[in-house]
Amino acid sequence: MKLYDSELKVMEVLWQNGDCTAKEIVDVLREQVGWNKNTTYTVIKKCIAKEAIERKEPGFLCHALIAKEQIQKEEACELLNKVFNGSIDTLFASLLSSSPITEKEREKIYRLLEEKRL
Repeated sequence: MKLYDSELKVMEVLWQNGDCTAKEIVDVLREQVGWNKNTTYTVIKKCIAKEAIERKEPGFLCHALIAKEQIQKEEACELLNKVFNGSIDTLFASLLSSSPITEKEREKIYRLLEEKRL
């Protein structure tokens, strides 16, 4: 499922806060990014059409139907294939050359690599 930046903003509200009414999403996004009510409702409706969000009544309660981890995985795969021709080592080299990693991050990466080896 491809979610655009605006749709990801709506989804992030739900991932962080759990089920919310459309009005609550409007209030959060007005504060965070300056969106008006109509913009937020339009994006919510797009997410519903994509089946990323389920609308429940009463009160236009919004429920995320997809997990953040699923979208992260899909976006990472798309980036890997689109920009790095599927080359994980080129992706890592690019990431590591742009900013240093902490010891904690390094240990986590080693653990992930070891888990993948099993």
